Amino acid sequence: MYGAIWRILPGPAWVKAILALILILAVVAALFLWVFPAVAPLLPFDQQTVETP
Repeated sequence: MYGAIWRILPGPAWVKAILALILILAVVAALFLWVFPAVAPLLPFDQQTVETP
């Protein structure tokens, strides 16, 4: 999969590395801006399993 992405990116190796880094940053930004906030209400973060006496 990653090899196919590397072959699709244009330019020499240093340009491909910069473009790959930009793609990774875009995916991380999309996860933090849209995916994680949309999924957060569905996850039980506020439910505690340890009770205090």
